[in-house]
Amino acid sequence: MKRADQGLAFLLQYENVAWYADGAVRILDRRIYPVRTEYVTCRHHTEVAAAIRDMVTQSGGPYTAAAMGMALAAYEARDKAGAALLGYLEQAAYTLSHARPTTAEKMVRVVEGSLAAARQAIEAGKKVDEALFEYAVEFLNGRYEKTTQIAKYLVDKFPDNGTVMTQCFAETIVGTMLRECRERGKEIKVICPETRPYFQGARLTASVVCDQGFDVTLITDNMPGYVIKEKKVDVFTSAADVICVDGHIVNKVGTFQIALAAHYWGIPYFVTGAPNPEYPTVDTVEIEEREGDFVLQAMGVQTTMPGVKGYYPAFDITPPKLCAGVVTEKGIFPPYDLVRYFKK
Repeated sequence: MKRADQGLAFLLQYENVAWYADGAVRILDRRIYPVRTEYVTCRHHTEVAAAIRDMVTQSGGPYTAAAMGMALAAYEARDKAGAALLGYLEQAAYTLSHARPTTAEKMVRVVEGSLAAARQAIEAGKKVDEALFEYAVEFLNGRYEKTTQIAKYLVDKFPDNGTVMTQCFAETIVGTMLRECRERGKEIKVICPETRPYFQGARLTASVVCDQGFDVTLITDNMPGYVIKEKKVDVFTSAADVICVDGHIVNKVGTFQIALAAHYWGIPYFVTGAPNPEYPTVDTVEIEEREGDFVLQAMGVQTTMPGVKGYYPAFDITPPKLCAGVVTEKGIFPPYDLVRYFKK
């Protein structure tokens, strides 16, 4: 089976994101990795949806989990046929794609691909769960290959022996940009803010960078403004949950303040990903607010006294004037001219 994850870190290998086999989906629990390497085993697609909702997997992981979850749903409905089978899969598709509100639009596209593959399998008389598993792997290959092309344009912006600051966990772009650097013989240093309250930068990004053999330094979330200057950062980069066609960038909370600091120090900020036509302007985006009590602890250890309130917006918005370019598989576009992406 063709795979596009060769040469990438443990965390980016397909089996270590989400994997369907033997009537179950196994998902690496990113909430505790790398302190512990444990998997959540889901034996029903609603359990996959719960794992997505509960942040068992994050960044690009939910899209993989949703595709694998559709294969599991087909296994659950293996005794159904025709319209009954498709009806069951359509309901599963809705459940999986709407597990988290901010990712729903992208998730819908993933599960629609699964439904199309299911219809083809039914017409061809193939086992539907196997067909949907194959689709999930093809989906992964396509996403990794697309990100590999994006990485080529991004790495062009890294000086030799440069220092790059990231934010949160940009999943495949972190691994593919490092793989591209390695193939070019370009050494870089990476600085990762910790990304509270889930610590994706500390646990996930830093682990990938370390695993792939690059120099990586972790800082706390309140350090970027000082560190950019002190450590001579050359480029700030992040992925995005949504890139609006008007150039606004919606990403893990904290991105905006790093972009502000980078702009102040004259450091370019390049965001990776494609503009989303379903979000033409920033006012079409709903910022997800999660349970505030979660910020009152760190990795399960309470940090406040009773009575203290917490506030947890999951994302923030970076205006286009703070972004040097949107790095896509078609090239790098100015944030004020993203309509051209759809014409190219």
